[in-house]
Amino acid sequence: MASSKKITEEDLISRIRGEITTSLGYMGDTISKQREQAMKYYYGLPFGNEVEGRSQYVDSTVQDTIEWIKPSLMRVFASGDEMVKFSPHGPEDVEMAKQATDYVNYVFAKDNPGWEIMYSWFTDALLSKNGIVKVWWDEYEDWNREEYNGLEEMQFETLIMSPSVEVIEHTSYPDPQYNAMQDTTTVEMMPGAEVPQIHDVVIKRNSYTGKIRVENVPPSEFLIARESKTIQDSRFVCHRVLKTLSELREMYPDENLDPEDLGGGDDGLASYDTERLERYMFDKSAKYWEGWGDSGEDEDGLRTYWLHESFLRTDFDNDGITELRKVCSVGDKVLQNDAVDSIPFISLSPIKIPHKFFGLSVADLVMDLQLMKSTLMRNLMDNMYNQNYGRYAVLEGQANLDDLLTQRPGGVVRVKSPNAVTPLATPSLEPYSFQMLEYLDSIRESRAGVSKMSQGMNENALTSHTTATAVNAVMSAAQSRVELIARNFAETGVKELMYRIYELLLKNQDKERVIMLRNNWVPVRPDSWSDKYDCTVSVALGNGNKDQQLAHLSAIMQFASEAMKGGLPIANPQNMYNIGAAMVKNMGFQNVQDFLTDPSTLPPPEPPGPTPEQQIEQQEMQLKQQELQIKAADVQLKQQKIEQEAQKNAVDAQLKMEELKLEREQKRAVAIGPT
Repeated sequence: MASSKKITEEDLISRIRGEITTSLGYMGDTISKQREQAMKYYYGLPFGNEVEGRSQYVDSTVQDTIEWIKPSLMRVFASGDEMVKFSPHGPEDVEMAKQATDYVNYVFAKDNPGWEIMYSWFTDALLSKNGIVKVWWDEYEDWNREEYNGLEEMQFETLIMSPSVEVIEHTSYPDPQYNAMQDTTTVEMMPGAEVPQIHDVVIKRNSYTGKIRVENVPPSEFLIARESKTIQDSRFVCHRVLKTLSELREMYPDENLDPEDLGGGDDGLASYDTERLERYMFDKSAKYWEGWGDSGEDEDGLRTYWLHESFLRTDFDNDGITELRKVCSVGDKVLQNDAVDSIPFISLSPIKIPHKFFGLSVADLVMDLQLMKSTLMRNLMDNMYNQNYGRYAVLEGQANLDDLLTQRPGGVVRVKSPNAVTPLATPSLEPYSFQMLEYLDSIRESRAGVSKMSQGMNENALTSHTTATAVNAVMSAAQSRVELIARNFAETGVKELMYRIYELLLKNQDKERVIMLRNNWVPVRPDSWSDKYDCTVSVALGNGNKDQQLAHLSAIMQFASEAMKGGLPIANPQNMYNIGAAMVKNMGFQNVQDFLTDPSTLPPPEPPGPTPEQQIEQQEMQLKQQELQIKAADVQLKQQKIEQEAQKNAVDAQLKMEELKLEREQKRAVAIGPT
């Protein structure tokens, strides 16, 4: 039976501290040292085995390889408007799926610095095994400045009554209309009555709003439990970041943060994390970053502390079932402890190792080649120096060493005997050394997929004896590794990131937002979307370079056009537009609407007019209808005439009867005589 005792704050801190010190990526562990070494190679820093007076050349194989892979990856993911596309489950979801596609891509690319995030994400992965991004719904208090003039007393009181309103400026003055009324009337004010006031006011209105936030997490700031395979299934994940005391107080205004209460933990030791410092050694910014400068080091507000944002699975209430909790802590103090649904981090790796969280970086593949090439080049350069300047055997005490060591054209070396200085033979440069350098480059090509041909550096790649098919075959073989990295990024990182943005919008954005989508202002309400759409990443892989893709699109366009002309129902105007839009984007133009018009945005066409035969039939029908109408009118006219004649005969008969009646009465009166 589980105990009713809950885990205390001290228990949480003890658990977190133990998880941190045993986690993968913690300072001094194998992963951290490997990433530190990779950064040294990337920056071209000395190996530490240099000998004074000899060449100290450092090759740039690691940096060159990574920097040549990145353009291909960025072109794949960031060259279009739709990084991902959501597919509907049924016909009723088509429009909502289109809107979700547009809005999710808009949130990543416009609401956040999408291109910069993607660039840093991929760079971290190529250099430091895994790239990490953090995505969450950020609620914040938004203040808007509003100005009102000419408010009456009641309006002013209603306005400032709201608890979300703060008055910045306020001016009141007598109502001019009331004064004018007093001047035109003889009514006097009652004793003690106040003149109505008019108010001009400037306020700040606060409202709580939110947005999707996506940010890069430096590899040295990310910790994960040692046995973890994925982030979401991990027992412990932590994001540790340096914050000043002032920043901590702004983040947690309800907490009484005193420097004496924030001690302990590993803050002091972690300041000397060599992996973290190595990132800033290249531009000599480590001293400032460590807080070792002279400015503000004695001010409490500028003191730095490690803020640990930990996500751990623990039986917090001791009910026998573990739950995922977010615990923010500094030193021995817990600042936040809440139950959460998921861990807001997403990882990608160029070369995944099954059943392990950390994979291999491109730097891991070629660091040994950089060391070998640097060693060979140092030997070659030392040999060339010896050949140019020479080495000499000198009889001790028989030559002036200052003259000998000062080499200049026409210089004189003072000697006491003719053979006091004799040149030593210097071995010539062996061609095997240069062949070895070429061999090392070929190894790099097979390991990383970066070849001279793909870099545009092979002068023999496009000779008259080399067919286009052969060139494409070689380039496709060289690019296969880069394409695999791109597909790995797409399926394991980019797709998950976009899914996470979709879920956060669906869960948190309950207000309508009007944005520009597909050249139209569209109201967006994510809470009306379906619970989940199918998601596909829009990446073009395995199709060669842009010229090849353009040729393929042109062939598709020609085939579709001929099919439409032949009446074959395999293409429609929308299909042709999609092909044309892909061609425009392939040419480097993102504003497709400036060149092509999407048929789906056009109003429905008017129905076609009648054919000449149909027009003749319509005219004949109209003539027949007119004849019938004329005949009907004649019949109606005759009917009217008949009715009129009948009415006339009836009136005449009535008049005749009245005349006869009148005559009979007159005759009767005459017969009777006067009375």
